[in-house]
Amino acid sequence: MTTLWDRSRQLAVEAILDTAIRLFAEQGYEQTTIAQIAREAGISQRSLFRYFGTKEDLVCGDQEALGELLKQTVEQQPAAVSAWDALRTGFEVILTANHAPDRVLELSRLIFRTPSLRARYIEKRLRWQADLVPVVQARLGSGPDVQARAVIATVFACVDTATELWAEQDGRPDLAALYDECLDAVRRHD
Repeated sequence: MTTLWDRSRQLAVEAILDTAIRLFAEQGYEQTTIAQIAREAGISQRSLFRYFGTKEDLVCGDQEALGELLKQTVEQQPAAVSAWDALRTGFEVILTANHAPDRVLELSRLIFRTPSLRARYIEKRLRWQADLVPVVQARLGSGPDVQARAVIATVFACVDTATELWAEQDGRPDLAALYDECLDAVRRHD
């Protein structure tokens, strides 16, 4: 059950994000300060930091929570589901876990166009990959660690490639279809 506090918090988060994204689009990510975002959103910097720990969190969200959701989703897939399909399902779940597709598109564009955000994004995604190794290895059976790592790295590369293409094309192609196309291109010869 969603409480009044939860709804109020979500409205505040959306208002802050709307302000931040508008300022990032107008001025650029690097040129926009937390003070500007807070002022434009009508809150104190301290309040802004209660909702978002860092400026990067405004764009990337709570990556630790998303990584954990991805891991749990993959773990919860039935044993008969392949590692490939379990990871795909995990990414489908986290894609819209925090935002509507239009917001995901805006944030994806910002991440892929801003070198510092992209670097931070990649750093966090590498942690996700490491956390997934035992989960995928268990799903693959007693195969070597290298196999789990290779499957995970391939899936992440396909997700990132599909997301970047999707953002470049203003969200017109279906993101899941782009992912499937990327993965098919890699797995065509297996």
